[in-house]
Amino acid sequence: MPAAFFVVRAIVTDAGKRAAFDKWYETEHLPDAVKAFGVSKAWRFWSLGEPSLHQAMYRFADEAALEAMLKGEALKRLTADFNRDWPEVTRTRETLVLAQEFGA
Repeated sequence: MPAAFFVVRAIVTDAGKRAAFDKWYETEHLPDAVKAFGVSKAWRFWSLGEPSLHQAMYRFADEAALEAMLKGEALKRLTADFNRDWPEVTRTRETLVLAQEFGA
């Protein structure tokens, strides 16, 4: 089965809070999510064209693993932690399935 991805898009509108958000995501949230989700890989991005846009992407072995995470307690806990620490940051989520992969 092809890999599946969970993408979280966050808008950090207060430029003065972006460094703190970045550090929190790097040192706390992303490591916690990788461990809790049991993913093989994760990435974070800041948009070059829209500086307030942050995205995180988590790679799951397949759709079944992604679906299990979406229904599990880990996502609820991590969402609650995010809402507690960053209540003003709005987020959207997207789920994707790998159609094709090129390169090394």
